[in-house]
Amino acid sequence: MAMQNIYNYSRPKMVPTKINTLDKKVEFKEMKKTDSKADQYLEQKIMTASPEELTFMLYEGLVKFIKQGILYNDDNNVQKTHDAILRSQAIVNELAVTLNKEYAVSEGLELMYDYMNRRLTDANMGKDSDILKEVLGYAETLRDTWKQAMTMTR
Repeated sequence: MAMQNIYNYSRPKMVPTKINTLDKKVEFKEMKKTDSKADQYLEQKIMTASPEELTFMLYEGLVKFIKQGILYNDDNNVQKTHDAILRSQAIVNELAVTLNKEYAVSEGLELMYDYMNRRLTDANMGKDSDILKEVLGYAETLRDTWKQAMTMTR
């Protein structure tokens, strides 16, 4: 049984560089070629991944950046905390905009992503690790559920 992918993906040619949440404006720049071997490996991994694997990678990145945000916040590194939370929000936004609205579960996920994004904003404004831990719990649950679904459909 093939897994129904509830996400619509297309390969980006432009990436966001600056997000102004007040004006809802995003500045884009053209994707650059990677230089290091690790970057080339990651790019190759992404370009050859199935849509289901791409979604899993996004969840993995979300968990990673939220954990970084918690660690940086505990170390009182305001700039790195801010950057990690912004990266987390970018992933949540990517998950939200790529949802395929033809599936009923998409509506619930969209609401969940909206809630997570608002909580990440709250955490960033207040530099609150407890809020980050709350969102981390949701992100880990979504990641683990997605991994289990991928395993069951193979």
